[in-house]
Amino acid sequence: MESILNNSFATFFTFVGVIFIYFLVIPLILFYWMNNRWNFMGKFERLGVYGLVFLFFPGLILFSPFLNLRLKGDSKG
Repeated sequence: MESILNNSFATFFTFVGVIFIYFLVIPLILFYWMNNRWNFMGKFERLGVYGLVFLFFPGLILFSPFLNLRLKGDSKG
């Protein structure tokens, strides 16, 4: 068991996994949630979203050009 804990490859892959989750997985889930719920959120849900945005800001800034929170219009010219 101690040889597994001292293995540098396991440490490296664990680090890469945490970074992958922090920068890619959770920000994409958060963007999806915000895009679907932005106009219908209650005050506590919005407060929670603001806290998560603060916590995952580095990952969110990578995907920010793709987020559109504007109201969907009636598509008339």
